[in-house]
Amino acid sequence: MTTALGGDVRTTWRALLAGGCGVRRIDFGAPEGPAQVYLAAPAAVDPGTVLSAAKASHCDRSAQFALVAAREALRDAGLGEEPARTEGGSRVAVVVGVGLGGLTSILEQNRRLETGGAGRVSPRAIPVMLPNHPAAEVGLLVGARAGVHAPVSACASGAEAVAQALDMIREGRADVVVAGGTEAALHPLALAGFARLRALSRHHDDPQRASRPFDEARDGFVMGEGAGILVLESVEHAAARGARVHGRLTGAGITNDSHHVAQPAPGGTGCAAAVSAALRDAGLLPEEIQHINAHATSTPVGDLTEAQALHQVFGDALKNVAVSAPKAALGHTLGAAGAIEAITTVLAVKERTAPPVRSLDRLDPDIDLNVVGPGPEPLPSGPLAALSTSVGFGGHNVALVLTSTS
Repeated sequence: MTTALGGDVRTTWRALLAGGCGVRRIDFGAPEGPAQVYLAAPAAVDPGTVLSAAKASHCDRSAQFALVAAREALRDAGLGEEPARTEGGSRVAVVVGVGLGGLTSILEQNRRLETGGAGRVSPRAIPVMLPNHPAAEVGLLVGARAGVHAPVSACASGAEAVAQALDMIREGRADVVVAGGTEAALHPLALAGFARLRALSRHHDDPQRASRPFDEARDGFVMGEGAGILVLESVEHAAARGARVHGRLTGAGITNDSHHVAQPAPGGTGCAAAVSAALRDAGLLPEEIQHINAHATSTPVGDLTEAQALHQVFGDALKNVAVSAPKAALGHTLGAAGAIEAITTVLAVKERTAPPVRSLDRLDPDIDLNVVGPGPEPLPSGPLAALSTSVGFGGHNVALVLTSTS
């Protein structure tokens, strides 16, 4: 993954455990005014400095992030950068989700059109503006011929991509699926739009504590950027090639609120249904979960309804579950968030360590969760199971269950 805390998994994970934060004040060049927000969590490493100049020039920034993360994931999986050569492209698939996708490319090409006419528009404008652009670029990278898909489910896109990968493997449609999410939408228009929805934090006086999941003083999220990509395969396929396995994806649940385009269903009923579905899919009871990676964006309504959803499903068992909220450090990476946090959940289970919520000063008394903080919290010995939740505008809910290898 590549995030506001680092350009790879190792750097991001270490910084997350150490209580680091990628949020800062940024001047985006937009006209100043009472509605303007100046907080963001930009990537720690510019993807254009990692890719070749030629490749970077052909890709929207969201696709650049996806390629950087995919290359790291493929190396870690021992598949190189062209698994189709060793695995057979007809058995390799790609699923990469986005939220806003090529927003910055759309706006840049429109600027060229308005200032210089049609002749100034890039011949690559259409491919880089499409929501499937990052998925297509990763598909070309790996030589995937078993399918290349691009779920667009707002801030649940990355998690839905991982869930779709699970289905493809279970149904025998692919042996290896490169899956995740990406986002690069740090632009004045996106910030202004979310600000007008009253969704963004305005803690300009203290940027590093602006994103405050579950805190009584939370006032909105901070936009981030980056990507998270995982390599998924069946247990049998991984064993046959002697793959290094970090964890297991054992269940997924997908629901929709059908309530409101930008507000969660009262009481978190849709999210609760997704969590219950994921647990059933994994064959686990609520009391068998030791860790929860919460969606927890730091919005007043969102955090509360998610907590209500968890209480519905877990009941009294919830007091024994360590709850983390990485967006306090990473910002909210929209379509990438579910995939990035699937990775942090795998690492939490693998290393038996729940990441801290760095900016939690006073837990909202209406939330009543066992939120980790201010330092990392050890998870118990023995088999571990964790839940990662994602929700998005449009009523999307996705829950993933990830377990340890032993």
